Amino acid sequence: MSVAAFICSQKTDHGIDHATSCRALGVSQSWFYKWKNRIDVETPTARDERRNDLDSEITRLFEASGRTYGSPRITRDLHQVGWRVSKNTVATRMAELGLAGRPPKRRRSLTRQGKRPAAPDLVRRKFTAIAPDLLWCGDVTEIDTGEGKLYLATVEDLFSRRLLGYAMSEHHDAALTVASLQMAVATRGGDVDGVIFHSDRGSEYTAARYQAECARHGVVQSMGRVGCALDNAAAEAFNSTLKVEYVHRQRFQTRAEARLKIATWIVDFYNTRRRHSANDGLPPVTFERQVIEERQSSMALLRVSVA
Repeated sequence: MSVAAFICSQKTDHGIDHATSCRALGVSQSWFYKWKNRIDVETPTARDERRNDLDSEITRLFEASGRTYGSPRITRDLHQVGWRVSKNTVATRMAELGLAGRPPKRRRSLTRQGKRPAAPDLVRRKFTAIAPDLLWCGDVTEIDTGEGKLYLATVEDLFSRRLLGYAMSEHHDAALTVASLQMAVATRGGDVDGVIFHSDRGSEYTAARYQAECARHGVVQSMGRVGCALDNAAAEAFNSTLKVEYVHRQRFQTRAEARLKIATWIVDFYNTRRRHSANDGLPPVTFERQVIEERQSSMALLRVSVA
């Protein structure tokens, strides 16, 4: 044990003040306090250790999200693993650590109005549904690759924000949107009669081929006004999320690479793990399952009470 450590122990163990110990040992009090202050600074407090642990966990969760989550979603993840911390604290720590998502890039519209009659707007910017397969929306967006443009068509259920169908091609035409619709129908087991599908008035959606596919499955088309992104804001929001959180962070050398990686992001992250604000912070698939289970339990209790 060093002389300074011995002086500290006398105070702790026997209540002998530092000045008395310094005089008895013939050492300078200024030297002792200089040593003690240095040790106090170098020794982390419990608060310092908690902050370091919090910073490490925030960084881990941020990386696990693909470096896309902001403080609200990171806070929810922290709460899920047992941390008691506010959103403001998380925002402050993320700012200190330099953890932030990228701002969205300005989007160039792909919409080219078709020549065929458009469907009426049945949604009127009310992008919510009380159950699955009541209201879907979709859009077409472009992805840059080393081989040129790749176009992505999507179908999203506005109940849970789950992406039910998607298709990718080097051409944006009715074949692309039909493929995305067919995937969505297959995801829901083939029975989607009466669901409303909302889109813009692009030629991909007004084409006879697409309208025939909708009629075959009992899908009712709805369309917003020309040149008004807000009329299809939910689909636009997904495109923005995809671009900001994933596509703009990648460099796709080929269309095949883009297809594979985007499909993997949708299936393994967006639908199953990404927290969505419209779902009380739950991923789309989890939200659907939880709500359906709660409703089934409520119906079972109701039947028992009636019986």
